[in-house]
Amino acid sequence: MTETGQQNGPSARGRTTIADGVVEKIAGMAARDVTGVHAMGSGISRAFGAARERVPGTGKSVSRGVKVEVGEKQTAIDLEIVVDYGVSITDVAGAVRGNVVSAVEWMTGLEVVEVNIAVSDVKLPDEEEEEEEEQPKLR
Repeated sequence: MTETGQQNGPSARGRTTIADGVVEKIAGMAARDVTGVHAMGSGISRAFGAARERVPGTGKSVSRGVKVEVGEKQTAIDLEIVVDYGVSITDVAGAVRGNVVSAVEWMTGLEVVEVNIAVSDVKLPDEEEEEEEEQPKLR
């Protein structure tokens, strides 16, 4: 958890605390918004996430595949993504990095010092979704 705020003005009269999970969610949403990103996380984390999402009262994990280290004024972000087949991985990674930096810095005021991206898989057009395979068939 980190604290942000300016030294002058109304924010000098108190402090704002931002939880690590907030930065993870912002980064996860920003990464998913990029065309060419098929999913976030490794196959194992996606499988566990799909099972967890079927439990009533739980939602989709926006921070799956995202790990952050947050300091007082800076943050470093690690992302694990799956890209769609046929896209330039370097272009997608660059777009993800730019989108994540912009969103996190704008929403939190923290300086993003690095965004490390690990591409763990590529989604082929004829591959079935792991999440779909694991869901029970209703008759």
